[in-house]
Amino acid sequence: MFQKQSKNGYIPAIEGIGQKTLVYGEKTLMSEFLLKKGSQLPRHSHPHEQTGYLVNGRIRLSVGSEEYDVTPGDSWCIASGVEHGAEIIEDSVAIEVFSPVREDYLPKERDQQ
Repeated sequence: MFQKQSKNGYIPAIEGIGQKTLVYGEKTLMSEFLLKKGSQLPRHSHPHEQTGYLVNGRIRLSVGSEEYDVTPGDSWCIASGVEHGAEIIEDSVAIEVFSPVREDYLPKERDQQ
């Protein structure tokens, strides 16, 4: 699968956070997140391993009982089932890969038109 860069295709995940699936295969899915300053990603967990990279901005990431001040170029890996969340300190862009594929992030037929 190949995907050209586009400013279209972002779906509101929660208030202040937009998600766009970039590419996916049988075992992994890559998403881009646009994160607005002041937004909160509530603590949650899921069965997917999640690796991420902060392209720009600044966030405070909580993973389990640890907190990290994340700046551009920092990366993370969150194991399956571990509770995590984030506070968005500055407008930010993050890229994350999920394994196995997050079925809820697969593009719907209408999104591909």
